[in-house]
Amino acid sequence: MLVSLRREYANLVTSGTQLFLLFAGFWFESRNGWLGCLSVIAAISIFAWLTALRKLRAIRDTPTSKIASAAQGYIELVGSGKSFGDTPLLSKHSLLPCLWYRYTVERQDSERNWKSIESGESHDSFVLRDDTGECVVNFEQAEILTKHRDQWIKDGQRYTEWKLINSDTLYAIGEFRTRSSIVEFNSKTELNTLIAEWKKDPPTLHKRFDLNNDGELDMNEWLLARQAAKREVTKKMHEAHTQPDLNILAKPQDGKLFLLSNFDPEKLSRRYLLWSWAHVLIFFSCLGGISWWLQPTTI
Repeated sequence: MLVSLRREYANLVTSGTQLFLLFAGFWFESRNGWLGCLSVIAAISIFAWLTALRKLRAIRDTPTSKIASAAQGYIELVGSGKSFGDTPLLSKHSLLPCLWYRYTVERQDSERNWKSIESGESHDSFVLRDDTGECVVNFEQAEILTKHRDQWIKDGQRYTEWKLINSDTLYAIGEFRTRSSIVEFNSKTELNTLIAEWKKDPPTLHKRFDLNNDGELDMNEWLLARQAAKREVTKKMHEAHTQPDLNILAKPQDGKLFLLSNFDPEKLSRRYLLWSWAHVLIFFSCLGGISWWLQPTTI
């Protein structure tokens, strides 16, 4: 999942676009140029305000759930993280244990400006747990906000890493689903798959079930083979029934906010509140500018 711009920078990109349009208005030095630039800035502000407001409402209006009793659907979780599996994830360049990382590598050009030459992020899911249970976090397409940012220069290159680490208290909001091991097990499919695997190894198959040693399996011998396969599938099904259900948090299918962060939820809500007010202010400033340019000129 290589990323050129993470979603958490959307507000900065929006503001950068608005700033560019503002400079464009000065460059045009005309009434129509200013009206066009201010109109586009106002339209961007409305879109950005609605986006920030939607995120703010999602954080404020979604109650925190416990994993063991969480309902299926859109929920909010708070807990600690751990690696998925026995092997810990190490960040790309600092080689520190973490749950997730993103990095950029930059090199100075002839004008001593830093230019990105490499970037990327981790792919591995991790586990979020509270005092009632565990949930696998599939953070594909998630907006990730983290307070951990490290930067250093080595061999003429500047390295920057963002991380979520194991000791973090994590806030997560997304779509919660429970995958049952019983539902996922299909006896008929498992039986056909097992028999197909046996057929790939004729010597072993004949050694087990060719009772008269004639080199072929007759109807009765095939019946014995199928009965043996059914017993193995039944045993496998019983083992599957004893496995715990798998809880998964992933991107909502209806496009709602999917957010992971080690910031406090109150700080996150204040962040989006400030962005929403900033875009409202920009919008009304643009309206004022448009009204001024629409005034009839006096000779």
